This record gives sequence, structure tokens and C-alpha cells, in this order.
Amino acid sequence: MKALRLIAVTVGLSGALLGAALGAQEGVGKEQVVQVTARRFTFTPNEIVVKKGRPVVLEISSEDFVHGFNVPALKLRADLPPGIVTRVRFTPERVGEYDFVCDNFCGAGHEEMHGRIVVKD
Repeated sequence: MKALRLIAVTVGLSGALLGAALGAQEGVGKEQVVQVTARRFTFTPNEIVVKKGRPVVLEISSEDFVHGFNVPALKLRADLPPGIVTRVRFTPERVGEYDFVCDNFCGAGHEEMHGRIVVKD
């Protein structure tokens, strides 16, 4: 009976330690999800702050037009059809500020449709 109890305690502790180790690893690589809305003539939010080395998923929805999302310095580009969530995945490798723009002409005010991704340590 004592041997059975010892096995149960050992298995329980091993499971708890394994769970803690996996949890610690999960927090390190967990994606940062940012929801962005595009509409004539703005992105909301127009400043996105992310952490260097942490995977990012931008979930971008257009409300009114097939806008474009372009971050030339990060080599990111997507079309944004209205009513569909477009996911843009990346892992920033350098600290800095990177401008993004709508690159599908959407009317007067189009040139004001821009924002910035800020990558911090």
C-alpha cells in the first residue's frame, strides 16, 4: 500500500513539474494578437506596439472597401476585403518604428490612411 502511495505521489509531482515547465515555455512564444480596423481614411489603432522576438498576429478588418495594408520595411503586404478578417503574421526581429499605409487608392483622403508599428525590446 505504501509503495502504491509513493508511486501516486511521484507521478503527481512529475505531472505538476512538467505542467509548470510547459507553461513557462508557452508564455515565452505566445503570439500577441492585435485587432485593427480599416475604413476610409484611417486605421484604428494607428499605432501598434509589439515586442522584439515575440510572434504577432494582426487581425485586420475592413469596414467599407478593399483597402491595402503595406509595411515596406517589414516586407508585409495584404489586401483587406470588407467583412473578412485578414490575418498578417510576423515576428519582429529589430527594434524600431515602421510605417504602414493603405496602398489601394480609396478616395480623397487616401494619403492620410497610415500608421506605425513600434517594436520595443
